[in-house]
Amino acid sequence: MTKIIIAGSRGRMGQALLAAAGQLTEVQVVGQVDLGDSLLPFIEQADVVIDFSHHDATPAMAALCHQRRKAIVIGTTGHSEIEQQSIRALRDRVPMVWSSNYSSGVNALFWLTRRAAEILGPDFDLEVIEMHHRLKKDAPSGTATTLAQILAEVRQLACPEALRHGRQGLVGERPAAEIGVHAVRGGDVVGDHTVLFAGAGERLELVHRASSRETFARGALRAALWVVGQPPGLYTMQDVLGLR
Repeated sequence: MTKIIIAGSRGRMGQALLAAAGQLTEVQVVGQVDLGDSLLPFIEQADVVIDFSHHDATPAMAALCHQRRKAIVIGTTGHSEIEQQSIRALRDRVPMVWSSNYSSGVNALFWLTRRAAEILGPDFDLEVIEMHHRLKKDAPSGTATTLAQILAEVRQLACPEALRHGRQGLVGERPAAEIGVHAVRGGDVVGDHTVLFAGAGERLELVHRASSRETFARGALRAALWVVGQPPGLYTMQDVLGLR
């Protein structure tokens, strides 16, 4: 049985993780922590920490996992570049799964986005549109950022320089070497993502809509089960699903 700690346990995703974990016989929740709580009372009992807390809490959490040689699954988004670098530097001693989205459907969208961009080539304009509930704090979403990075990699464009976050005023004609990224907020939307390929006379749209956080929770638990026992290193949900 895999023993897990859930960080951010009082948040929306934390509650979804607790509910999903209660339905699995192969996992046991040995610790629940949130803002102001310490991992120390639970860390030795655990095999893996699942982090859906806050971006500025992740580096210290990852450092403790590194020190105690515990695996970690990171679902928190909104990290600064400095925070990202400090987390990546810890991959030499522990296995880490770090993804912007743990939905199997979204990870299929990542794969399809790359293939579509490769097949369609440079004649199609690229736009990413995402919508989330009104309480979401960061924008664009981590998933939208990942989609934009995939498109930039295929087009060999520099990120974040190639990204255009919304448009206003007399912006002129749209340059080809640009990826539009648009964040919409409202209501209780769990998460909608659209990748738009707009060409001359035709348009292709790849769309994923999440109606429940359960899909993300089940994916994160799947990642936790997978990562325990893996060699030290930095992995994504694409590795968990075998999409690499």
